[in-house]
Amino acid sequence: MTSVFDAPTVDDEVVLVGRSNVGKTTLMREIVGRKYDTGRRPGVTLEPNRYEWNAESFAVTDLPGFGFMSGVDEEKRERIKDGIVRYLEENADSILVAVHVIDASAFIEIVDRWEERGEVPHDVDLHGFLVDLDIPVVVAANKMDKVDDKDATLDGIAARLGYPPPWRQWDDIIAPVSAKRGATDALFDAVREKLSAQGREDLFKFF
Repeated sequence: MTSVFDAPTVDDEVVLVGRSNVGKTTLMREIVGRKYDTGRRPGVTLEPNRYEWNAESFAVTDLPGFGFMSGVDEEKRERIKDGIVRYLEENADSILVAVHVIDASAFIEIVDRWEERGEVPHDVDLHGFLVDLDIPVVVAANKMDKVDDKDATLDGIAARLGYPPPWRQWDDIIAPVSAKRGATDALFDAVREKLSAQGREDLFKFF
């Protein structure tokens, strides 16, 4: 049986990963210029959305969100999470950049709440996992339009992910965006920097 987490039929890809309802699919739409199903309800994306440029042997893949998903039972949530982990492990060598999408307006509160309970927050765990796999990572701090003190918020995000503030010294890793408003320049700049480090300037036209 074909798995929804099968690898793309191209050589290289950029993947979007993160919790449910942080705006990955909206950001995917901004990158590829094509509409995908989105919604206010967490867990709309239950399998990868992928757009492939076969002539370039390149794809952008929006992996399902993890964590709480409305109307999705725990067993299925665990299967999805396991599928994401397996996908990243098996395709690490062909993933040029992982875009770790977070909700900047809620990230600090969520991380602090988990840590107060003595638990490792999902986003912190995911970020460390990507780094351990040696996949170049850019954090898309989405929904910045909902944030009042942008620098303080981004400094807090950087600190909780292990990057000493100020966040601006990590602008090749932490990119403030507002996907719904089409404000993605900082993200695209960071992605291009990661691609350039791998000699893939040929892919700049997609970002």
